[in-house]
Amino acid sequence: MERTLCIIKPDAVKNGFVEEINNLIIKNGLQILKSKKTKISAEIAEEFYSEHSEKPFFTELVEFMTSDYSVVQVLQGYNAVINYRNLMGATNPNEADEGTLRAKFAESLSKNAVHGSDSLDSAQREIDIMLKIFD
Repeated sequence: MERTLCIIKPDAVKNGFVEEINNLIIKNGLQILKSKKTKISAEIAEEFYSEHSEKPFFTELVEFMTSDYSVVQVLQGYNAVINYRNLMGATNPNEADEGTLRAKFAESLSKNAVHGSDSLDSAQREIDIMLKIFD
């Protein structure tokens, strides 16, 4: 059993898609172990996205992720990382396969509804960072 991190981003929360996204996560064989609706602090967002700190979109990304409520979740299941990434779809919703979360719920490339870890190592790192919000 693997664990991965899921963030339902502020755009999807604001648009009322949390329940529908979670139903699809469960339908796709993943269990939601932890879930919390929260405003992510700038400190956590900056640590979380630190690998992008030198990129031109870093400030905009942190501002977006801290702009409103998100739902931070730890998912578990067989091949959870790849299964959740497949369910999310391509980062660009215009390139996402029909039926994926981003094809259904994303507004744009920058407001793409959900985040998921891209590897087991990333999942562990991201979960460790986000566990602070569950205290």
